[in-house]
Formats: sequence, C-alpha cells, structure tokens
Amino acid sequence: MFFVRMFLCALTLTLLALPAESWWFSSSSSSSSSSSSSSPKSFDYPDNLSGRELSDLLNSPVSTAEKVERPLNLPFPFSLIPAREPISHTGVRVTLEDDSQWLIHKGPDFGKSSQTVVTSADNMSKRWRETGESRDFNGAKRVTDFVEAGGETYDLCTANCHRATHDMMNQEK
Repeated sequence: MFFVRMFLCALTLTLLALPAESWWFSSSSSSSSSSSSSSPKSFDYPDNLSGRELSDLLNSPVSTAEKVERPLNLPFPFSLIPAREPISHTGVRVTLEDDSQWLIHKGPDFGKSSQTVVTSADNMSKRWRETGESRDFNGAKRVTDFVEAGGETYDLCTANCHRATHDMMNQEK
C-alpha cells in the first residue's frame, strides 16, 4: 500500500508540477505590475473573525460533517480534469448547532499559524460538490478539534488536503 501511495504521489507531482509552475510564474509576473510579487500574502479579508467571535466559532459544537471536493485551480487544459482524488481539492463542511455552515480545508499558504483554515461556507464557489460521505458528530467535537485534526503544516505528499480531510472525518467521538 505504501508503494502504491508513493507511486500516485510521484505521478501527481509529475503531471502537475511543470504546468502549475509555469502557470504560477506567468500569472505572478503578469500581476507584478499592479503589486510587488515579493510582498507577503495578505490575510486581511473583510469577513475575518478575531477575538471573541473567533473564539466562539472555534469552540462551537459540530452537529454534522460532510466531505466536499472541487477541481484544482489549474490552467487549461488541465482544468478539464474531473475532480477526483488525488487530482482535486477536498475539505470538510461542518454544520454547527445554530445551523451555520463552515468549510474547513488545508492548503499551502492558506493561513498564518496553521495551514488548516476555517471559512464561511458562503464563500464556497459553485465548483465545490458533496461527495456523499457525511458523519453525525452530535456536538461531541468542536470546530477546533477539526482544525487540530487537519494539522498545522502542509506537505504535498504527506500532509495535504486529502490526508487532512480523512483525519477530520475519522475522528473518534
């Protein structure tokens, strides 16, 4: 099983590395006229929570969790690849006791202190779809437990969005 996973990881890297790298550098150089490409990523979004609001969200009990998936943000023609692991981005949409929904997902440079982040499900594009995998937690876990299960660091082969989603969905109650 280990060798199969390593093979799939190597294959994914081979298929995605060069097109993604060339797309990344071409898009960052074309936008460098409007902003410095060496400036750090800004995390100042208008709907960011802080202080008491953030603490309340992280301590909120989770009623249900469902696995969601979307295609990777790749340039054409790679953008035509259907969203299926490992060539997709996955996360967990949680529903809290107040019926609000939040997306918890992981990626490179997604956050400051952790690469597993939480955003309102209202921010999800139409490209996200339900996979059919869901689980009732009935308040036994809190949002912070999902962020912790997702992990702080990101690594394409060993600590990616798929691993984080698996670990979040398979927490013990």
